[in-house]
Amino acid sequence: MVNYRFLGNSGLKISEITYGNWLTHGSQVENEAALACVKQALELGITSFDTADVYANTKAEAVLGEALKGQRRESLEIFTKVYWTTGPGGANDSGLSRKHIMESINGSLQRLGTDYVDLYQAHRFDHETPLEETMQAFADVVRQGKALYIGVSEWTADQIRAGQKIARELGVPIISNQPQYSMLWRVIEDEVVPTSEELGISQIVWSPMAQGVLSGKYLPGQEPPAGSRATDVNGGANMIARYMNDPVLTRVQNLKPIAQDLGLTMPQLAIAWVLQNPNVSAAIVGASRPEQLVDTVKASGVAIPLDDMAAIDEALGDIVERDPELTAKSSPATRPS
Repeated sequence: MVNYRFLGNSGLKISEITYGNWLTHGSQVENEAALACVKQALELGITSFDTADVYANTKAEAVLGEALKGQRRESLEIFTKVYWTTGPGGANDSGLSRKHIMESINGSLQRLGTDYVDLYQAHRFDHETPLEETMQAFADVVRQGKALYIGVSEWTADQIRAGQKIARELGVPIISNQPQYSMLWRVIEDEVVPTSEELGISQIVWSPMAQGVLSGKYLPGQEPPAGSRATDVNGGANMIARYMNDPVLTRVQNLKPIAQDLGLTMPQLAIAWVLQNPNVSAAIVGASRPEQLVDTVKASGVAIPLDDMAAIDEALGDIVERDPELTAKSSPATRPS
């Protein structure tokens, strides 16, 4: 079963393996399979579920809502996000304006079939909306009972600090950040994590398996397996492309003996690795088949010895991305349309 961790400096506990439906529900996976995956997640003790209005252009939220129908709402932690374009792409169909936030939370609640979400997150930083306007809108969402807590996603350390200052003044502090984080992508370690620790914020990390590369199934010098994310022309291939080269894939293969010595599969090692960071509250995992979750949840509660953590660093060498400036590049200078 899955362990729980507190989310930031709050009393909210979430499952340290959190189920996410970014690249699956409403797009890659048929609804029947999606429902089966959520059922399996619940049976394995996962109670935290992450989605966003933009995933499959709102369809992912609707599928998750259907999958959770009939469950005791108080026993679940449901997260969703706002920022990216939804709907036809009108002038106010994206960003973190008060208008878009207020309309988006209502749409998300309707699709999810719930009166509130446990965590409402700013999916990116909006350079075109005053930060005060954004944080006031988020505070009002909480005061209206439509969200219990607020968080951000892929904000820089400076953005987090500025947002938290306003949020605290409003009495609704930010408790989480949702960044990409894996053995191969460590850009949050130098600035975002120390700032978050100082401000009472923890990380809910996405892509802990680096889009599946850390599963070890992609071999240097060979074509990607048929049906894998690297062959998905609808978006998966673009996300994983940065890792699909022989130097990276060769280094990843060097992790296999480390995983074997620890009695872990490669996916378990990847997820357990991010959970070694004390500022990480949860790793988000997705699934296209229920049996994938049976394997990955076994990473919960695993303690990787320091010698093995050092061996992982040595095995990966200089292919690890650490540049903190890359976080800033994830938020567009102007709102998407």
